[in-house]
Amino acid sequence: MCYNFIMQFEVLDISGDVGIKAYGISMAEAYANASIGMYSLITDISGVDESKNVTLEVTGDSPEGLLVAYLNELIFQFDAYGFIGKRVEVPDISDRSMRVIVRGEDFDREKHEQRLLIKAATYHNIKVRQADGAWEVEVVFDI
Repeated sequence: MCYNFIMQFEVLDISGDVGIKAYGISMAEAYANASIGMYSLITDISGVDESKNVTLEVTGDSPEGLLVAYLNELIFQFDAYGFIGKRVEVPDISDRSMRVIVRGEDFDREKHEQRLLIKAATYHNIKVRQADGAWEVEVVFDI
């Protein structure tokens, strides 16, 4: 079955902040698309090479807590190590834990456009839901 018609993510304009609504056939795909959406807020990811892999194991106390912890770990990887992702694989996920492989490279101000500085993923209006055989997540970022 082909699912190419499903939008990966959309940007939510929120007064003073910004958010992402991401979609997927599975929870893993929706979470991966949320992270691609977040990276797209930081830079134009079409210019990011997949020369480096980062593997992460993340836990949370709920599906929403897992999403926030996951995105905040990606923000930490960017802030602390300069790593920007382009492609995300989620080989293992449950309601409270996930293993993820992010392919990308070190951010280079001369090569990569700098868009928004994202401080954190928040619990404000967070949503993780499954309906009609698809998943949808919403998350707001502090900028």
